[in-house]
Amino acid sequence: MTMFHAVVQIDHHTAQLLQFDAEHVEAQKVKSSSRHTRQHGSDVRTEHEFFALVCDAMTGIPEVLVTGSRTAQADFRHYVERHRAALVPHIVGYETVDHPTEAQLVAMARKYFLKHDRMAGTPTPS
Repeated sequence: MTMFHAVVQIDHHTAQLLQFDAEHVEAQKVKSSSRHTRQHGSDVRTEHEFFALVCDAMTGIPEVLVTGSRTAQADFRHYVERHRAALVPHIVGYETVDHPTEAQLVAMARKYFLKHDRMAGTPTPS
């Protein structure tokens, strides 16, 4: 089921994608592979592979709010802008949060999107 809004809680190793509407929440987890090599730059490649998986999970969702620590958001934003430019217009905002529960995250995102949609003049889908 694809829903109009989603929120992503991201760090450098895991992401939780929550798609939601007024009554439903659908959760999906994405984890970084834990393979480490001695090769120079392998950490960057592993992070890029992880961010690519997160972007794949976000594909097709019209509006996404990205949350997490400032550094995780900045690294993810940089990756998206450089490697997945088609997703940039779908990410409507970045919010710094510190490990909220799933219910807190969805409540915050619903409030954010209500305000965002009103400011944009977009009717909120039901």
